[in-house]
Amino acid sequence: MPEKVTIYDTTLRDGTQGEDVHFSCEDKIRVAKKLDELGVDFLEAGWPASNPTDEQFFREIQHYQLQHSRIAAFGSTHSPRGVPENDSGLATLLQCGADALTIFGKTWEVHVHEALKTDLEHNLRIIRNSLAYLREHTPALFFDAEHFFDGFKEDRDYALACLKQASEAGADALVLCDTNGGTLTSELHDIVSQVFRELPQVQLGIHTHNDSEQAVANTLSAVEAGARHVQGTINGFGERCGNANLCSVIPSLELKMGYSCLPENRLQQLTSVSHFVSEVANLRPFSRQPFVGRSAFAHKGGVHVSAVLKNARTYEHIQPESVGNQQRVILSDLSGKSNILFKARQYGIHLEKDDPFVLDILNQIKELESKGFDFSVAEASFELLLHRAMGRVRRNYTLLGFRAMDAKHKEDEDPFSEATVMIQVGGDTEHTAATGKGPVNALDNALRKGLEKFYSNIREMDLLDFKVRVLSPSLEAPEGTASRVRVFIESGDPHTRWITVGVSYNIIEASWQALVDSVDYKLFKDEQDKRAASGP
Repeated sequence: MPEKVTIYDTTLRDGTQGEDVHFSCEDKIRVAKKLDELGVDFLEAGWPASNPTDEQFFREIQHYQLQHSRIAAFGSTHSPRGVPENDSGLATLLQCGADALTIFGKTWEVHVHEALKTDLEHNLRIIRNSLAYLREHTPALFFDAEHFFDGFKEDRDYALACLKQASEAGADALVLCDTNGGTLTSELHDIVSQVFRELPQVQLGIHTHNDSEQAVANTLSAVEAGARHVQGTINGFGERCGNANLCSVIPSLELKMGYSCLPENRLQQLTSVSHFVSEVANLRPFSRQPFVGRSAFAHKGGVHVSAVLKNARTYEHIQPESVGNQQRVILSDLSGKSNILFKARQYGIHLEKDDPFVLDILNQIKELESKGFDFSVAEASFELLLHRAMGRVRRNYTLLGFRAMDAKHKEDEDPFSEATVMIQVGGDTEHTAATGKGPVNALDNALRKGLEKFYSNIREMDLLDFKVRVLSPSLEAPEGTASRVRVFIESGDPHTRWITVGVSYNIIEASWQALVDSVDYKLFKDEQDKRAASGP
């Protein structure tokens, strides 16, 4: 059996200290349930004495039956001017109903003198007395040795004395915290090794921050040196540069170092959990995040793709499916024939490498990309391009013309947008007009208005996101006065989402291209689904 490393997730406490991260009580409940499904051992849900949201969470979570995770509450050692029995912070911890309690204490002389305003001996008593008092009232008790590595480097004996007091008071794990995130991996490994030799019978934990971009490496190194309790956050959320990213730590421990972290078959949920937490925090998932990012197993260069198609191990350090991710091949001006073959196969089209059609598609892509099109994101536009070239996309309507205009009547009112669209469907000509919040929305409304009487399924789709980027100035206009713009439109229906692209010197024309592709993709996919349902 692989040796167990305890996973202690602090996304809902330390993670919320990140600059752009905020969770309501309802958000915290949703994330807690998802992390329980993943199978982390402990969920540090907050500091109940610090804010009303955390207080409410600890009340509400009592109504839920978690299957694996145990809820932990976070707090501080007692006030230097009091005793544990009369400390309001410790009292709140005991009243919150958590399954485990974690308190932090000072282990660096600088903090003892300047933050607590007390002497070193008194701080040792504070640590011991706080933990001894809580030990009688909780089944699981952890001590976070704040700024431990800074303290150890300045006064080794005092930092170790703090740990010994916590151990003798009954802490289940002593968590060494790189609170400033400035410790290098080599020195961290050496320090954890020394602590392990001094306290061989104690369970050591590690809590690192990413200020030197070494939080994950430091965490893994601490485990190599003897730590068996790991703290971190999903996606590395946290104060300043964040915490150790559990989305990298957990698969590294399980797949590369041979430890057991999650219940069996739970690692495959990691990518979906990562994206879920980002969405609840209202943050777009980081595409280049290792293991779980959209780009983690994406291949763009033709040489890479050719090799991956022969043996994925050539450019993939693990199987993407092991963490719930998937291999992707990106189309660009760097693409080779292998990229086209791979993407065509994804869409159910089997081509041979020497098929002239493959070279034709490749040339089209390279020509369009030279103008600013990007199919690595807008895969719906590429799928349409592929099927159009093969004559598989029906021409559902013909554009006869469109016009969009903005007007503003009063200084304190928003601009007024209106669009007209003339299209031909079969033998019928539709001339429609609509208003909208901006010219693109007005064009969208007018186009739908003209099409819905012929294609009712258009009503199912919504425009979900709209992005514009100004591309580099053209050679003909080096001052940038005639720069192209690239527009991405993300659309969706009850079943899926898709992204389309348009490029032009005119932002309305670029938007129209992406909008038309979006509508065409919806009609094309629905027609394909209908054919598949009816059978051969």
